[in-house]
Parts: sequence; structure tokens; C-alpha cells
Amino acid sequence: MAAVDDLQFEEFGDTATSLAANPDATTISIEDPGETPKHQPGPPGGSGREEDDELLGNDDSDKTELLAGQKKSSPFWTFEYYQTFFDVDTYQVFDRIKGSLLPIPGKNFVRLYIRSNPDLYGPFWICATLVFAIAISGNLSNFLIHLGRKTYHYVPEFRKVSIAATIIYAYAWLVPLALWGFLVWRNSKVMNIVSYSFLEIVCVYGYSLFIYIPTAILWIIPQKVVRWILVMIALGISGSVLAMTFWPAVREDNRRIALATIVTIVLLHMLLSVGCLAYFFDAPEMDHLPTSTAAPNQTAAAAKSS
Repeated sequence: MAAVDDLQFEEFGDTATSLAANPDATTISIEDPGETPKHQPGPPGGSGREEDDELLGNDDSDKTELLAGQKKSSPFWTFEYYQTFFDVDTYQVFDRIKGSLLPIPGKNFVRLYIRSNPDLYGPFWICATLVFAIAISGNLSNFLIHLGRKTYHYVPEFRKVSIAATIIYAYAWLVPLALWGFLVWRNSKVMNIVSYSFLEIVCVYGYSLFIYIPTAILWIIPQKVVRWILVMIALGISGSVLAMTFWPAVREDNRRIALATIVTIVLLHMLLSVGCLAYFFDAPEMDHLPTSTAAPNQTAAAAKSS
């Protein structure tokens, strides 16, 4: 039987000392599972691919976000289904508004602000605020332009609210729908084209319209030069957001098709801003003549002709 002293544990010294005494000994290294290797060589050319993925919103972090936020989807006829589209806090809305006012060259608006949690809350209320801003400012502008004229009689034009709502909401929904369909179609033709979801495109268009709210209020100033300067500033900011967001999605396509897509996006945006300025803030003066003044003129003209 072995002695009791032989069964006792023996403390070994430093590993380096043991290896020096016995160079042929075999050592086993046990690492902490939570530790990660400090230096891992990456594949050649990986840095350029990571930059493209960051610009296009195509890296593995998107998959992680989706897997981390997996939820059981509700049927589309339930309230819970649509509630998810408005599940956004005030900080996120303000952050996205700030991003639409200060576009960063080389950075993708969808990747930075939208993709983690696209919403309809911000675009809906931005469009609603813009509708009333344009309608009210248009009435005040016409009132200030003709103020002091004896032949002018102010009549509130409530129909401008419905017209502005039709124009703004049609633009904010139909144009993104057409663009989404086009990107899906081109994605089937060119496999490496990055396509955005319809909700993400609606988000981009909705937040890009925020700059027109203060612009519409400043359009009250009865100076055409000032108005056109404001139009160009607002168009430059919001148009750059749209161009920098959708250019990465089409740049791998045919060069002419890619350029035509971006030009069409900017032209439609320009048509919206210029059309709103021309219709709501440059109304003809004859529409505001009082009936009491117009009736005698018509009577005198009829008497002369007879």
C-alpha cells in the first residue's frame, strides 16, 4: 500500500522554471472561454468590403439586430401589427430629424438612423405639419401681399388644406412605392444591388420633408428673391439626403440607369417644392377682388356693349 505522504498534492513552481528543468515536457494551455484572441489576421481585401457594407447597410450587425429583436409577427388586420410601425421614442425621432437636416457625405441615412427601427410616426406627423404649414402660410402670404389695397377683400381659402394634404401625402407614399418597386426589379437583374424595404424608403422621404416646414413658414416673406433662395437651400439639403441614400443602392447597376434614377428622384423632389411655392404662394390677384367691386364693373361693361 502506498504511503500517505505519496497521496498528497504537490505544488508545482512557475511554468517557466519547470520547462527550463525539463525541456521535453508537454504543456497544456487552458484559456478562458470568454476571452477572444487579440490578433486574428483577416482575409485580404476585407477592409474595403467592410467599408462598402457599412455604406450600404449590409454588414453582420444588421443580422444581429434582427436576431436580437425577433418577435412573433401579428396578423395585418390586428392593431398590434400597425402598432410596431409607431414604436419609436422621442430621442430617435429628433435624431433622425437632425440627420435629415445635417447630411454627412459618405454616410448612409438608412444605415445610420433608420434600419435598426424604421417607423411611420415621424413621417406621418412631419407630413401633417407640413400640410398645415403650407396652407396657413399661403393664406397669410396672400394677405400680406395685397394688404392695403382698396380692391382687396381677404377670404380664407380652406380648400388649400385639402389640396396640400393630397399633394404631400401622395408624394410621400406613391413615389417611395414606385422607387421600391424599381429597386426590387433591378435587384432581380443585378444580383449585387442592395435593395431597401418599402418602410425604409417611406422613412427617408418622410424625414427629408422636414426642412420644408420652416421653409414654408419663411415663405410668408413677400419677396420672391428670398423665397427662391429658401427653395434652393431646402432643395439642396433634402435632395442631398435622398441622393446620398439611394446612390449606394443603384451604383452597381448600369451607369446610365443609376444616373437616371438619381436624377429622377431629385427632379421629382424639385417639382414638389417649386409646385408648392408657385401654387400656394403666387396666387393670381383677380381671385381676391370683392364681389361688390366686380359686379358694377361687369354691369358697366355690359351696358357699353349693348
